[in-house]
Amino acid sequence: MNMFFKYFLFFIFLFFGKIFSFAQSMKVPIAVVRIGDLKSPILSSVAVPKDKAFLFTSGLVPSIQDSTATVGQRNRYGDTKIQAISTLKNIEEVLLKEGLSLKDVIFLRAYVAIDKFKDNKADFIGWNEAYGMFFNNEQNTIKTARATLGVHSLVNPDWLIEIEAIAVYP
Repeated sequence: MNMFFKYFLFFIFLFFGKIFSFAQSMKVPIAVVRIGDLKSPILSSVAVPKDKAFLFTSGLVPSIQDSTATVGQRNRYGDTKIQAISTLKNIEEVLLKEGLSLKDVIFLRAYVAIDKFKDNKADFIGWNEAYGMFFNNEQNTIKTARATLGVHSLVNPDWLIEIEAIAVYP
């Protein structure tokens, strides 16, 4: 065996030995662990035990608020806050059908579209206010990890928000 090959094998075994050692030393949670700053309305991360099952929703959208309003009228779906409230209620319905609640949600991903009635800017304040009505409050002290993305538009130009949720079965 030449010297290069011996060193190569030595480093391969060393490398995989370190990875194996690291994996064995990792703490695996025995319960859902929510990690984040107490002052923040959202979490920085969530650790989930390996024996837990997840529910992933598709991107859910708001319900029509005023069926008499025509396409393109603000009151058809409402502003971002009203749409976010509607969408979070829709998420809550999906969860309830699966025996879950908003307290089981660990992650939300929101796509907030620009609003032609707000100088073509996304209304992140409206989204945050709606979030606060469902999470990190007296009725539900649970916070979620969360990502919020500003997008140009959604499939329906009247929609201003689409939200995905990930929940963990208790």
